[in-house]
Amino acid sequence: MSISRRKMLALAGGGVVLAAGAGGTGFALTRTPHRALAPWAEAGAHDDPRLSALSFAILAPNPHNRQPWQAELVGTDTVRVFRDPALNLPHTDPLDRQLTIGMGCFLETFVIAASGSGHGVEMALFPQGEATGAPVAELRLLPDAARADPLGDAILDRRSCKEPFEDRPVASAQRSALGEFATILDDPALVARLRELTLAAFEVEVTTPRTYGESVDLMRFGRREIEANPDGIDLGGPMLEGMMLTGVLTREKQRDPSSIAFREGLAIYREMLPATPAYAVIVSKGNTRAEQIEAGRRYLRLNLATTRLGLALHPVSQPLQEYPEMATHYAEAHRLLATEGETVQMLARLGHGPKTPPTPRWPLDARLRQG
Repeated sequence: MSISRRKMLALAGGGVVLAAGAGGTGFALTRTPHRALAPWAEAGAHDDPRLSALSFAILAPNPHNRQPWQAELVGTDTVRVFRDPALNLPHTDPLDRQLTIGMGCFLETFVIAASGSGHGVEMALFPQGEATGAPVAELRLLPDAARADPLGDAILDRRSCKEPFEDRPVASAQRSALGEFATILDDPALVARLRELTLAAFEVEVTTPRTYGESVDLMRFGRREIEANPDGIDLGGPMLEGMMLTGVLTREKQRDPSSIAFREGLAIYREMLPATPAYAVIVSKGNTRAEQIEAGRRYLRLNLATTRLGLALHPVSQPLQEYPEMATHYAEAHRLLATEGETVQMLARLGHGPKTPPTPRWPLDARLRQG
């Protein structure tokens, strides 16, 4: 998690920056969760092409960084992919729609990565039906059946940029290139309305105790927590850990709307969400599981394409969430972005943003299951 506005929180906390620096450079050097970031450096280091493709697939974007995928090697050429229901988000994603989209991102990353070694992928979705616990897909590798997808070069650089974007438009040529994957919106009036909508929806999520509590429960405070559970929402680095040491930033204070930590967290989004020159939208005709998977595959390609173009992308999922307190904003998002019967599957901020670090990941071994 970046700290551009967190510096202000440090000042508000009364000298937290100095407290964090009390141990000098040594403190800063020990705050990086190297083990949790290792999967980014280790991707592709496998002889079995299935494991190689999976080692890239585990880097895919997914809701709350839950990394809900599990993979089982079958025979010599097949991978069976599951979604772990123990990693559900019952409050912010009660219908498992967003998690299913995340599985689509995983599957598409696998396909793209496999193409790098010349393998095509024969994909069967929900081969045993859609019951909880049944496989989401079976993937069979076909040797010498594909050319390397150029988007594969962007997998290791792909990010979700949760920062204010620069006040400059997305170029026409860039919008055209991305139109293959999503509808790109930059009409000033519509962009202004979507800025208001995404901020209002975010405020609903953080002021609804059970939905915000779901996020707080998944926050990982500092290097030790991040390395013990390299999923969820990572809060790390010397600045934030200094705030933790002085008691400004704690799990309890994150839950308390009157605390400095909560108020500054809200202020970060009030600065970030309006700083958006354009949006990318993915809409499906219906809302089947297969359409949700397809939306995830398209979003993954969009994310890789924006990376190659030097642009930043940040999903803003709140107005698309299906729980009662969000119903008004959900309806408004569909009124603005879809026609009758369609489902808005993804809405993302698009623009020019700073380079951000990778997010922690469980190692591949932790996501393999025995048949």
